[in-house]
Amino acid sequence: MNKISIEYVKNLYPIFTKPKRIKIIVGGRGSTKSTGIADYVAAKVSSGELWCCARENQNSIEESVHRTILDEISRLGIQGFEDTKTSITHETSGGRTFYRGLARNITSLKSTLSGVDGLWIEEGEDISDNTLRVLTASVRLNADDTERLLDGNKLESIEQLDALLANSDIKMPEIIITMNRGQRSGAVAKKWLARAESELKRCGYYEDDTVMVVQMNYTDMPQSWFIASGLEQERLDDLDKLSTAQYRHKWHGDYLDEVDNSIIKPEWFDACIDAHKIEHLKETFAPHGSRIVAFDPMDDGNDAHGYAQRRGSIIERVLQKTKGEIDVGTDWATELAINNKADHFAWDADGMGTGLKRQVSDAFNGTRVKFGGFHGGLSGKGQDMAEKVYLPLDTEGTEKPKTYAETFKNNRAQYYTLLADRMYNTYKCVKRGKYIDPDDMISFDSDGIEDMDSIRSELCAIPRKDNTNDLIQILAKSDMKKLGISSPNMADAIMMTMRPPKQKPKWGKLDYQKVSVA
Repeated sequence: MNKISIEYVKNLYPIFTKPKRIKIIVGGRGSTKSTGIADYVAAKVSSGELWCCARENQNSIEESVHRTILDEISRLGIQGFEDTKTSITHETSGGRTFYRGLARNITSLKSTLSGVDGLWIEEGEDISDNTLRVLTASVRLNADDTERLLDGNKLESIEQLDALLANSDIKMPEIIITMNRGQRSGAVAKKWLARAESELKRCGYYEDDTVMVVQMNYTDMPQSWFIASGLEQERLDDLDKLSTAQYRHKWHGDYLDEVDNSIIKPEWFDACIDAHKIEHLKETFAPHGSRIVAFDPMDDGNDAHGYAQRRGSIIERVLQKTKGEIDVGTDWATELAINNKADHFAWDADGMGTGLKRQVSDAFNGTRVKFGGFHGGLSGKGQDMAEKVYLPLDTEGTEKPKTYAETFKNNRAQYYTLLADRMYNTYKCVKRGKYIDPDDMISFDSDGIEDMDSIRSELCAIPRKDNTNDLIQILAKSDMKKLGISSPNMADAIMMTMRPPKQKPKWGKLDYQKVSVA
């Protein structure tokens, strides 16, 4: 075996030295993630191993990491490699790389990947749920190595397997994923990063029985190396010109919660977290008024049910339920509303929620909860406050002020804009010190909201759509899914709580009695 000397950033030490079936390196640009793993793969191939290097979408060898590995072989001065244009082979050891685009025909890779020593996935943020499901089941020991490892032994635990591997020359195939964070709804993010995030924030490293995750950014590089690479000027230019979310995504590997034309900025959302707990706002921000609950039922089996609860200017609870058909989700939401002493309950009555009135009515029978369907605009049910003036004109003249109907495409656009306005007001108050009436702000209570990151991701990915009549319009859920944006069920539930309840007085029956007058 060739001895190869590799200099690497300390973050990669556990990746290079500790056995683990799944290893993930996540971070921003200029962190040398890909360079470090290219070195690792070259060293493994020189010792005779077979490695598949893959991306979700790859149409040619030029789109693969082929050139990166060759450049590192040259830089390190490793001898004995041959470039066949479609693979890299080591003449002495017989080690080899090959390349695949995973999305083109993932099922055909099942047999191809069985028996590889390693799989390197570049740009792991693009991997789909289906690809990940097939890959993790396909990268395993081949039949010969499995029989040789067992050698007549009967395994009953993972600990026994680890002990056998430690005393054998057989190595469990490993999957290495290099990536930046994309959306929190991404396959790798949901399956492995979600459990690791708190530890990554604390120390940059996470490990359990299944996965090892390492965080790497340009800040982990020697400063002189990074400056000499020529990337420092680009970083400074991005710091000046990109939004905070875009900059931190590119250079710090943060989730990209902001999309083009988004109506809510991440910094607005951050300012709204526990704004009502800030000392000088506590008294005026105290919860008051009706408790409004909204429910957004799932659209299909890959979706989720969303629940939100607001009292005054405080979003008290936001939840999602990923399992159960629409009737199960409705029972879940109505029971929550009753247990949380809701005054008003609304549900998305367009699409899948069209036929829920009877089930909702039965759920609230005998309670004080008032209820009604919310029509965002798909059903043609009209628009709330259509003829009411939205904003009076500042200038004097003959031009008439615009009504709600002349400003917004539908209720969904109307109430998302109201939510965005309240979040921006909170940002101005909390971050810029401007006085804003708390009734015009909004606060998200961390005590009642478990998954604040997912809500942030949903709300900051609500894009405005161009409208030929110059009306404010929000991109429909179906169009968002086509762009790879996850369905915003929790965000839609929060938006629906912005709708003020319709105040219809309940008159009891009058008991008339005949009175005799003498």
